[in-house]
Amino acid sequence: MQRDEVTEPLKPDYNVAPTKPVYAVVDRADRPADTDDKPDAGRTGAIARELRVMRWGLVPFWAKDVKIGSRMINARAETVAEKPAFRRAFARRRCLLPADGYYEWQQLPGEPKQPIYISRSDGQSLAFAGLYELWRDPEFQSGDDDAWLWTTTIITTSAPDELGMIHDRMPMIIDSGSWSDWLSPANTDVADLRALLTPAMVSDLTTWPVSTEVNSVRHNGPELIEPLVRGAAELAGQAPGDRRGAADAGDDGTGALF
Repeated sequence: MQRDEVTEPLKPDYNVAPTKPVYAVVDRADRPADTDDKPDAGRTGAIARELRVMRWGLVPFWAKDVKIGSRMINARAETVAEKPAFRRAFARRRCLLPADGYYEWQQLPGEPKQPIYISRSDGQSLAFAGLYELWRDPEFQSGDDDAWLWTTTIITTSAPDELGMIHDRMPMIIDSGSWSDWLSPANTDVADLRALLTPAMVSDLTTWPVSTEVNSVRHNGPELIEPLVRGAAELAGQAPGDRRGAADAGDDGTGALF
């Protein structure tokens, strides 16, 4: 990381919900402060990799109200280049969202939905493909540090093989070899960008059932990702679930991460 734009580190979060702050990695050029209506105006100099804090739930630049962001937590890879809320960000403002893992919910026959924790087998962090936008809050004066709201969304894709038996969607994970191509502001070719959106290798991921306490954002702690021994055997070989919940309101994609 070449520039750290985080003024106050985030506390560990094991149950991230829409509108919560998350870390994001972006490539941005050196520049003077954002202007009133053009956040990229005057942006010159070398591109540097930045760590920032953004709000989960993308607020398009044309939005009249930030509340729209709670419905924009996910963007489908299949349509992200065409959807009005996402197409400009897809072409110009892409980011990586680091996470140690994420949850999905599996529907078992005759049983309540079972939360499953998914992470890398080697314990390393995941890098979700994301988009970000800057929304100008008209209530603040020009030059105010709070005038611009940074928001983000996670791109989702179809889940292959074993992951598809848990849920038919998953976050798009960008391989480390493609990070620079994905983040580059100079890369605006839609075809090239689409080629970077390929589903993750299932062999690199591991899964286990966890407590249903994760169903409520009131619960937040490392105990949420502890393996749930009871019922683990019954999860093998089941059909994909159809998860619906507050965290899925955006685009039928994935749910909470941490």
